[in-house]
Amino acid sequence: MRSLILSAVTLVAFAFVGSPAQAERLTEKPLVDANWVEEHLEDPSLVVVDIRSMTKDGSPYDAGHIPGAVYAPYGKFGWRAKVDDVVGMLPPVDVISKRIGSLGVDSDKQVVIVPAGDNSSDFGSATRVYWTFKVLGHDAVTILDGGQRAWLAAGKQVSKDAVAPVAVAFNANFRPELIASADDVAKARAEGIELIDARPVSQFKGEAKSGVVARAGAIPGAKNISQSEFYNDAEGAFVASDVIENLVGNAGVAKDAKEITYCNTGHWASVAWFGLSEVMGNKNTAMYDGSMTEWAADPSREVVIPK
Repeated sequence: MRSLILSAVTLVAFAFVGSPAQAERLTEKPLVDANWVEEHLEDPSLVVVDIRSMTKDGSPYDAGHIPGAVYAPYGKFGWRAKVDDVVGMLPPVDVISKRIGSLGVDSDKQVVIVPAGDNSSDFGSATRVYWTFKVLGHDAVTILDGGQRAWLAAGKQVSKDAVAPVAVAFNANFRPELIASADDVAKARAEGIELIDARPVSQFKGEAKSGVVARAGAIPGAKNISQSEFYNDAEGAFVASDVIENLVGNAGVAKDAKEITYCNTGHWASVAWFGLSEVMGNKNTAMYDGSMTEWAADPSREVVIPK
């Protein structure tokens, strides 16, 4: 699964040995509000990345975006790729690094990711892109809580002026500890690592199945915390740390446990990863990028129907 990624890591590491450390971050918070973004819009180190997906009506960016934001739609920009016949994977590091650099993002830039913010699954586009930056070693990244929805609700100004960023070199520093392989997942139970299934309960129990997953059910030993529990659709905001602690406790998982999140394609899993690692603060959390799409495709890997 990760052969292309790891070969690219080697190339990137060789190319960027001795690269300078990142500049001081504008914020240490994983989530910021509309007021914070507005206050920092004129800062030259800030890059606002609008990742809202194209709709049947066209580009939401063209219809109005945060002033100065660059556009990198989640489904079209290339944030994810097909790797070793598995869809939705992290692209080879050299490839995704070049794409990020095309947005004008280098090691000195603070990135703010802006999704639509309509619901938890949509917000997953932001958590997935955030995870990508973290895997690539870029800590100066945060998400506008509630996305464009929150920006508009706060009565903030929008612009229809498209921004054409100047490409720069983005220097990746790959963090393998944040990404789990199928082998890591297979060893998890023996090593005392919790598996967190972030899919809806119906998929976890095998009552429903994604079209990209070969078999219904879950990975043996997994515990279910649906990604929808991490985001308040009605309010358009990510839930607080204490709410996540309750979710973890109810699932029978220690809040400091070593854990791996997964879903169908590594999208919903990023919502759980973000909540557990970044909001609650459990840095022992990794994400299985291939998730059930990869796992269930191999008949030798067990899939169970939890009771």
